[in-house]
Order: sequence, then structure tokens, then C-alpha cells
Amino acid sequence: SDSNVQKLTIVQQAIASCCGAIITSLFVTPLDVIKTRLQAQNNPFHKALTMFLYTILLGKCFVYSNGLMDHIWVCENGDSKAWYKKPGHFKGTLDAFVKIIRIEGIKSLWSGLPPTLIMAVPNTVIYFTCYDRLSEALKTRLGKYDEYIPLLAGSLSRFGSATVVSPLELIRTQMQYRKLSYKQLYLCVSTKVAADGWFSLWGGWTSTVLRDVPFSALYWYNYERFKKMMCKEVGTNEPTFLISFTSGAASGFIAVVITQPCDVMKTHRQTQLWESETLKIPQRDSTSTWAVMRKILSRSGITGLYAGIIPRLFKVAPACAIMISTYEYGKSFFSRLNE
Repeated sequence: SDSNVQKLTIVQQAIASCCGAIITSLFVTPLDVIKTRLQAQNNPFHKALTMFLYTILLGKCFVYSNGLMDHIWVCENGDSKAWYKKPGHFKGTLDAFVKIIRIEGIKSLWSGLPPTLIMAVPNTVIYFTCYDRLSEALKTRLGKYDEYIPLLAGSLSRFGSATVVSPLELIRTQMQYRKLSYKQLYLCVSTKVAADGWFSLWGGWTSTVLRDVPFSALYWYNYERFKKMMCKEVGTNEPTFLISFTSGAASGFIAVVITQPCDVMKTHRQTQLWESETLKIPQRDSTSTWAVMRKILSRSGITGLYAGIIPRLFKVAPACAIMISTYEYGKSFFSRLNE
């Protein structure tokens, strides 16, 4: 809440958002692994339709999302990664959960967690801390238009965090695919900068911003409205854990439905970039965001822009709920500590 933000230091806000990012990743990653493995046994990798394997990508890569972040593994020579191909005959979610733990060990449920955290933690800390600080600064300037503060603060904070983290995403993918040492990575990045300039480190930034900024604006606008409405209903000034959780899930759901076409374009665009960067596959078509959109529409129609919406809803809505309720709890904990 507003009074809480004034009492908190930037470090305390950063700790609250960092804890939120870690807890969200820990909760949502096992769900991802189980869903993906269930999907894998039903569909050969290169023929899979929707769910976690986006139809638009035709098996060139595998989209791995934990709600906070999306990661794309490009399959070299069309082969999926070893952990993904592990055999398993699962009857359902619970059966998969039990068998994966029994046969492969409990650690298997968190496959892909380290790269998720490397990206999620700095991104989330910048994003949430900036949102709260901007909201506070805008209150004195916007006055009677304060209902639009979440829209503006959400957009600007997401724009900022996406811009800062974009080069990290490029570096992470280089490390993941080429298994480079830090010295080799430094040489690789400096060669790229020398050849294509500093802006080449922000490849794919446009499509990321096109998806994340509208998502963020919608998410925060609805979250603040739902939170205010529920607090009024219950007769409290401070949101309870349940109010934050419910508001986060509902606003995440709405934002996903509206921004799904942008998500599909971002996924498509990133795959093209990584194919040319990592697999050295020459790109015949234009890789601009708008060219990608036209290509999807001509190939699959409007439904192509909604590929993979169901799994994204299953991941993003709970992840938004866990993240925001943990963050709000962390803030109220520190504000009590400061009194």
C-alpha cells in the first residue's frame, strides 16, 4: 500500500521482490516440467501441436515458461535436449509427479531453474521497485487522474527493466547453446559489438517491449482496481494475502488474454534471432516484428496469433498471484519492522 512504500527503503523493496521471484520460480517450474513431459509422450517433438510446443515454431525450438519469464531452447539439428527426451509413461499429472521423483530424483522437477533465476531475479527487482517508486512520484503530479497511475508506472517500469535485462538474455543464450567459458563469452560479445555496434546487444528488444509493456499496463491497472474493490468490501486499508493473491491471478488472466498475439510474435521473433545467432541459419524472410505478424496471419489466420494461450494462462495467472502476494507480504513485513 501507499503508506508502506513511503516507510520502506529501496533495499527492502528489492529484497521483497527478490524473494517473490525465487518463490514463484520454485513453485511454478515443477508444473512446467510435468506438463511438458506429459506433452512429450503424446506427441513426437517435431509434430507437437500447441500446448508447450508452439505450432508456429514447427519444432525448431521448445518454449519453457515459468510465468515470470519465457525461455526458448533452440533444438540443434531438430533434436530436443536430453532432459526433455527422457522416456516416461505417465497416466496423468500426479502419476508423472510421483514417477519423475522416484525414477529421476526430485531435482528433475526443477530442470531449467538456474537460467530462470539468473534472468528472473534482476528483472523482477528492477521492475517491482521501479513500479512502486514511480507510483509514489506520480501521485503528487497527477492528482485527480490518479486512477491512471498504475497504467503509466506499470508501462514505464516494464520498459526500463526490459531494456536493462535485454543484453543479459542474449549473453545467457550464448552461454547455454555454445557452452562458452567467461573468457570466450567476453570475446564473443566484444566481437559482436565491434562488428554490429552496441545496439546489436538489444536484438529482439522491440518484440519484448511490444508484449511486456501492454501486459504490464493492463496487469497493474486491473490489480490496483481489484485490490481497492476487495479491500473496500472487507473493510480494510491493507490488502490481506488472499486479496493480493486473488487480485494478482485475475489481473494476470485478463492481461494474458489481451496480449497473447504479442507473445506469439515475440516467441517467433526470438527463435528467428537465435537461429541466425546460434545455429547460423540464414534468414530468408524479414525478421521485423510486423513482418513476423503478417507471416503468421497469412499462414494460420487470426488463430495463429492465439497459439499456446491455454498453457500460458495456466502458468501466468498463478505465477502473477504468487509473485504479487509474496511481494505485498514482504513489504508489510518490512513496514512493521520499521515502525
